[in-house]
Amino acid sequence: MDSFWYLIGAGLIVVGLAGAVVPVLPGIPLIFGGMWLIAGIDGYRHLGRWWLIGIGSLAALGVIVDLMAGALGAKRVGASPRAVTGALIGTVLGLFFGLPGLLLGPFLGAAVGELVAGKDLQRSTHVGVGATLGFLFGAIVKLVVSLTMLGLFAAAWWWNRSPS
Repeated sequence: MDSFWYLIGAGLIVVGLAGAVVPVLPGIPLIFGGMWLIAGIDGYRHLGRWWLIGIGSLAALGVIVDLMAGALGAKRVGASPRAVTGALIGTVLGLFFGLPGLLLGPFLGAAVGELVAGKDLQRSTHVGVGATLGFLFGAIVKLVVSLTMLGLFAAAWWWNRSPS
């Protein structure tokens, strides 16, 4: 029966790694869930509490950066508070519309927020592009965090292996 659960854990990690590239899938939480499942099946011999806390903290940071990246990109180009809020709302709403929603959500949210703040169309477009670039930066961070989590998992497993 353990083999079945190891397969489920490995499957979660693989799907999570795909989610690091495919924006619709919650990659980082799936990866962490798979690692935690495998650690639990193993009785936490190879991946103990401190490894899980470290990897979990990295995962939490990755999720936060991923969600906030569009708003931070808008703020970086000097967006109004309404545009920053719009980029954040656009990112969250974009989750429900797949890849097009995730690419357009931060842009439209920031642009509409800037228009509501009384800025002209050119300035609003500039802020929307900043939000989109921030979102893309967040996607890169998500990929790096996912691969780092996998590296830490492998290092913990190797470090805590049984002597032959």
